[in-house]
Amino acid sequence: MAVTLDDDARQYLALFEDVTGATGQDCIVDEADGDTDDRLILVVSSGQMGDAIGPGGQTVQAFEEQIEASVRLVEDAVDPETFVANALAPAAVYNVTISENDDTVAYVEVATEDRGVAIGSNGRTIDAARTLAERHFGIDDVQLI
Repeated sequence: MAVTLDDDARQYLALFEDVTGATGQDCIVDEADGDTDDRLILVVSSGQMGDAIGPGGQTVQAFEEQIEASVRLVEDAVDPETFVANALAPAAVYNVTISENDDTVAYVEVATEDRGVAIGSNGRTIDAARTLAERHFGIDDVQLI
């Protein structure tokens, strides 16, 4: 599924690649809602998460300082189940099942103690997972079970 990026997203991705050396696949500007700050959600090519983070998180921190916003990194995947699990990390995801009836829904089994992590502050983590799953795999919804 092709992802369309606006000019701001392309510029952030180019800077991200310059700073980290990792290849970015997607970039979403997650604007503040009053209770939270703006952040970028970046999809990093599979296998390049270590390069993107850097030793002790130094590389991604340097990028955050340059853009003056927080960054959430999600590792890309070839299959939707792995991609959805990556989008909810660091929550412990046991299983992802994709159901294709009227809508395509990813049902995610998460460790009970990690439900809050999967949902995130004000629902930001699961909302990001929903947005990314739709953009990359045409999944209409992500639900925790």
